[in-house]
Amino acid sequence: MPVGAPELLIVLAIVILIFGVGRISKIGRELGEGVKGFRQGVKDATSDVEDDIKEKA
Repeated sequence: MPVGAPELLIVLAIVILIFGVGRISKIGRELGEGVKGFRQGVKDATSDVEDDIKEKA
């Protein structure tokens, strides 16, 4: 069951009512920083594994 535009607007309205506009921007910023940190961690772990494979070969 796909989520359409009307459903997303309803969810957005509820989130604004619960948290307020100022808090939403802070949550978005923190979420972005978390995703950035996660991606960096995955990149670091991948390069560590690749380095270990190269050392054993």
